[in-house]
Amino acid sequence: MSPQIIYEDGDILVINKPHGLITHAKNATDTQYSLTDWVKINYRNLKDIGEPFIASGTPIPRWGIVHRLDKDTSGLIIIAKSDRAFEYMKKQFQDHTLSKKYYALVFGRPKEKSGTINAPLGRIGMKRTTQMTGKKLIDGKESITEYESLKTFDKFTLLSVSPKTGRTHQIRVHLKSINCPVAGDIVYTPKGWQKPPGLNRLFLHAYKLSFTAPNGQALSIETDLPEDLQKVINLLQ
Repeated sequence: MSPQIIYEDGDILVINKPHGLITHAKNATDTQYSLTDWVKINYRNLKDIGEPFIASGTPIPRWGIVHRLDKDTSGLIIIAKSDRAFEYMKKQFQDHTLSKKYYALVFGRPKEKSGTINAPLGRIGMKRTTQMTGKKLIDGKESITEYESLKTFDKFTLLSVSPKTGRTHQIRVHLKSINCPVAGDIVYTPKGWQKPPGLNRLFLHAYKLSFTAPNGQALSIETDLPEDLQKVINLLQ
């Protein structure tokens, strides 16, 4: 459950978050070990960096964490070491000038080898699940996801996915909308669909970030598939 440091300079560090590790607590009484706990142990001076997360209405110190990944999604996360660096990186997310890429193994095969899914997303009630249409939709924010097929198997396809916006569960809902839900997704996959052999979690990994660092350097940081997901691919081949 310990993140791996992939890159570090005087302004930021980029870590590889393992699956099963939450980014921050769900609320003030949540005792699950989180990425913020790891930062507390290893970078004690970052407590007040960035505005707090709001979890169930309660502000929780951010500890410099610029963005988040779902608990079952592994991959790269940026942590800022100063408020200046935090605001600099936050603006790149807001302006969509930072590029994010994910590996996603999906059921079936998209009709087109590559494409763009442009469909607004919103939350239903207070649930974290998200959908594209519905009478009780809280909002309908613009959401854009690009994808490209990397490998095809008998019943599955490995995609490289690039979300151009950052909505809750965006990749998972968008891929479901083209009838290619992410393998291992217990929320958005239809009942009865069998996940591939050896897969015990969501097959979604944030493998690449491309951005300009606060020091002005253009960076492109990439990680391989985690060992457990690579084993699934090996079994499919």
